[in-house]
This record gives sequence, C-alpha cells and structure tokens, in this order.
Amino acid sequence: MEMIVLCGIQASGKSSFARERWYESHVRINLDMLRTRNREDIVLYACLAAKAPIVVDNTNPTRAQRLRYLSLARAAGYESVALYYFQTTVDDAVARNATRAEQTRVPEIAIRGTSKKLETPSLGEGWDRLVTVSIAATGGFETKEEP
Repeated sequence: MEMIVLCGIQASGKSSFARERWYESHVRINLDMLRTRNREDIVLYACLAAKAPIVVDNTNPTRAQRLRYLSLARAAGYESVALYYFQTTVDDAVARNATRAEQTRVPEIAIRGTSKKLETPSLGEGWDRLVTVSIAATGGFETKEEP
C-alpha cells in the first residue's frame, strides 16, 4: 500500500493537486477538515490498520512533522511512502490565498509563519520518492521527481 505525504506552505496547491491526482484512489487526511489532531489520529490509525492508500494533506513544514507519518507508515508495513514538496514563493501563495472563497482563506501571518518554519525536505529523510511540485504559468502543475 502507499502513503503520500504533502509538504508546503498554505495556498501552494497541495489540496488542489491531491484532489486532481488521488480523489478516487486514496483517503485524504487533512487537518483543516478534521480540525483536531485527535480526529486526525483516529482517521490516520484506522487507515493504517486497514492498509488503505493515504494522502496526508497538511503543510508538514518541519522534518519532525513529516517523519511522524513516515515512521507510522513504515511500522504499518506500507510498501511505498512518497513526499510531494510544493515549491512556491510567499508572495504567490498570498496572492492565491486572496482569490479563495472567504471561508477557505488563511491569515497571511499563517502563510508567512509556515514559510519561516519550512525545512526543505530531502530523500535523506527516508522517503521512497521525493517529488517537487510547482504551479505552471499556464495554471496546471509541474512535477519533478528527485533521482
């Protein structure tokens, strides 16, 4: 089974990319929807026990936050654990955030705060795959898998 962990500041395209790529094939775990870590843990552990394919759609800016999911997936026997890193500038994220519906906007201070905490991920963290994602000038997504 496969776990995919997303990483990137708010409004970098994570949720849109997840819906586009894995809507019908993976359970999407998103703290914004679940609202508390306790609820997230309930869903996460149920998915791990069931060996369900999972997409963890959170900012996961620090290595420690990302490695929590990696460790749980390894312990549960997942065959593939990939990290998708969403690269964007803070200014572009703030601009995209401003176009969101009011109920889905995040405070600009949150975007800037997450950006300051962001630790660039690497394959050295233990991922089977590391894919960098950016938003293309045409509006779609561009991906580049690390060798």
